[in-house]
Amino acid sequence: MKRIILVLAVVVSACQPMSPREVIVDTTDVPPAVALYENSTAAECAARGGRMTPQGRAQTMQCVVSYADAGKRCTTGSDCLGDCRAEPTATPAHGAPVVGRCQANSSRFGCYTTIEGGKARATICVD
Repeated sequence: MKRIILVLAVVVSACQPMSPREVIVDTTDVPPAVALYENSTAAECAARGGRMTPQGRAQTMQCVVSYADAGKRCTTGSDCLGDCRAEPTATPAHGAPVVGRCQANSSRFGCYTTIEGGKARATICVD
């Protein structure tokens, strides 16, 4: 009986949510312009010309800033304020040569294919 209680205690404790200090966020591929907006207050967001909008599946409020070069033709991320992305209607194969457009705003959510060095990277979906 004690073993059953011990096993149940271990199983239940494994289902507990992680505390904030245990969450690891990988920002390796996040452009510097985007990193500025993720933890903004409403006042900081407005000062950057953005607006606080619910983002992602959790609908957390984040600052979304429109980029001045939105829609400009590009072949790599350094051509844009944000990412260089394939057209939303296209899903090119990873590594395929492609020309894209600069992303419209700082939102990281949705499905998209980024372009680096004139070649498509893997399509990802962020929710």
